Amino acid sequence: MLLRSQASHQYKSAHKRFAKPAIEHFFELEFPKMFGPNIRSAIADKLIEIFHANFRGIKTLEPGQILWNAVHKATRADSLNMKLVPVVLTIICQEDIAKLENGMKVPEHKQNVIARLTKEAYDQNALLSMRDIGLLIACSTSSASLCRKKYEQRYDVTLPHTGNLHDMGSCLTHKYQIIYKCVVEKKDPTVVAAETNHTIRAVDHYLKDYNRVKTLYHDDKTPGYIHLVTNLSLNVIAQYINIINQYVKERELTE
Repeated sequence: MLLRSQASHQYKSAHKRFAKPAIEHFFELEFPKMFGPNIRSAIADKLIEIFHANFRGIKTLEPGQILWNAVHKATRADSLNMKLVPVVLTIICQEDIAKLENGMKVPEHKQNVIARLTKEAYDQNALLSMRDIGLLIACSTSSASLCRKKYEQRYDVTLPHTGNLHDMGSCLTHKYQIIYKCVVEKKDPTVVAAETNHTIRAVDHYLKDYNRVKTLYHDDKTPGYIHLVTNLSLNVIAQYINIINQYVKERELTE
């Protein structure tokens, strides 16, 4: 027992040379009455987790890649519970250089880079805003947004970003885009789900909401009344009514 006590006295303090005990010791000294040992241990684990997520070794990144903190796709940037996710993004790669070498114009290259960045972030459970894109490739938010739209029009897809999946910014809501593709373009919901980075269940949900709005609107209900009944935002209701007035009514008259 005496030998164990002597050994403990000799070696115990050496634990503080390691990250977690050092963090726990810091809170023990600076906030002695605020946190107990269990809380100190939990805080230390979380801080170490954050550190490892944000400071990866250089060998884990390829040349042309960067580490960026993006908004988790399950949260919103304006939410009190907003969560950031460290993601690896490719600014430039060998394939880009080969395409430029073969004559690709810089504007098209820029569009491709923006598309890749949004897809890479989404695959890592995060969403980039156009402000993020602008910061990453040194351009204005409006320029990044314009390039994104040109890419979407060229390939008839919807790239995943905060503007359409979180209804943030000045772009049309993803609900409008989904309904337009299903109702006006008459695309199969499974195709629309793939093009807009949504699940089939989400597409079906938006179609159900659209049909509720359509039924009430055809019954001469006001947008305010429709809002009270469906709990949809007035902005989304207005967009659905716009589809009905511009495309659906016209088609019904000709059928």
